[in-house]
Amino acid sequence: MNMVEETVLEIDLQALEHNYHYLRSKINKDTLFLGVVKAFAYGSDSVAIAKKLEALGANYLAVAYTYEGVVLRDAGIKLPILVLHPQRVQYTTLIERCLEPSLYSPTMLTSFLQTAKALKQSNYPVHLKLNTGLNRIGFSENEVDFIADQLKGAQQIKVTSILSHLAASEDLSEKAFTLSQIATFERISKTLTSKLDYQPLKHILNTSGIINYPEAQYNMVRSGIGLYGYGNEASEDAKLIPVATLKTIVSQIHHIGPNESVGYNRGFISNSPMVTATLPIGHADGIGRVYGNHKGHVWINEQLAPIIGNVCMDMLMIDITEIDCKEGDEVIVFGKNHSADKMASYSNSISYELLTGISQRIRRVYLDN
Repeated sequence: MNMVEETVLEIDLQALEHNYHYLRSKINKDTLFLGVVKAFAYGSDSVAIAKKLEALGANYLAVAYTYEGVVLRDAGIKLPILVLHPQRVQYTTLIERCLEPSLYSPTMLTSFLQTAKALKQSNYPVHLKLNTGLNRIGFSENEVDFIADQLKGAQQIKVTSILSHLAASEDLSEKAFTLSQIATFERISKTLTSKLDYQPLKHILNTSGIINYPEAQYNMVRSGIGLYGYGNEASEDAKLIPVATLKTIVSQIHHIGPNESVGYNRGFISNSPMVTATLPIGHADGIGRVYGNHKGHVWINEQLAPIIGNVCMDMLMIDITEIDCKEGDEVIVFGKNHSADKMASYSNSISYELLTGISQRIRRVYLDN
C-alpha cells in the first residue's frame, strides 16, 4: 500500500490499463475505441489519463467542452478529440486546435458551416448527434433532409461519424427501450448515409452498452465510467479496478464525554464516552454535507467508520470508538476497498457524481510501471 501523509487522489494508471483491455476484449478487434476524458477524466486527471490511453492504442478521445480539448492539445495529445457539447462562441478556437465538434441541431450545423467557410476550411471533420430517445440533444428523424441539404456541395466540412447515446443501457428492465433506440439509430443513420457519397463511422454504445449490447458496436464504441473502474453492475465491477483512490489521514483524535457536541450547529451529540477523529477533507473537496450525520462512512484500518456531525468545508469527523488507530493513520474515503459506488450510495447518488465532484485542490499522485 502506498501510504500518504495528506489528502491525495491516487490515480492508478495500471488499473486504467486493465480496464481498457477488459473493455477491448468485449468488442471486435477492428472496432475503434473512444475513451471519454471529460470532467477532468471523471474527476481524476484528463492529461494523465489521455496520455495513457494514447499509449495503450485508443483511437479517439472525447470531452464535453471545447476548453477541455484545448487543455489536452496544450499537453501534446495528438489523438482525434470529439467535443460532445460545443457552443458557437467556441467554434474558431475549436478549429484552431483541431478539435472535432458534435453537431446536434440545425442551428449548430448551419453556424459551424458558416465558421468553416469563413476560416476557409476543407473537409473539416464533424460528427452528427442523433436523438434516439434520450431527449437531451440531437437531431430528430424529421431533420435528415435538412442535414442532407446543408451538406450538399459543402466542401468545408465532412461527416466523420454519426452517433447517439443510450438512455438506460445499464438497466436490463429497460431492454425493450434500449433496443428501440438502437433500431431508431440504425434507421436514421441508414437514411442519412444514403444521402451522402461516403460512409461515416457510427457509434451508439457507452460502457454498459459495450457490456450488454455488443451486437450494436458498429465501427466504434465509447467508454467513460468503465475505464475508471465501474461497470454499473456488481458482476462487472468485480472485473474492473477503480482508478481513483481518495486518501486522507487522521489529523487529530478527540476523547468526547457524554452529551458533548461535535461540529457545526452541534450536529452530533454523544450519548456516552467516545473517540472521534478529524480528517483534513470536507465539502470544498467534494465530500458534501449530505454525507454527515452517519450517512457516509470511510475505511480505516480495515473497518468502516461513520461520519458524524455536519461535514465542514475543509474537515470532517468520524467515530473511531471501536477502531484502533492513531493520528497520522491513513483513511480511505473511496477506492479499491471502499468503492466510489458504495460511498455515493450513502447519499442516494451515483459514482459519476462523487468522482467528478472531487476538488482540483486535492493533490493528484500517480501509480504506473
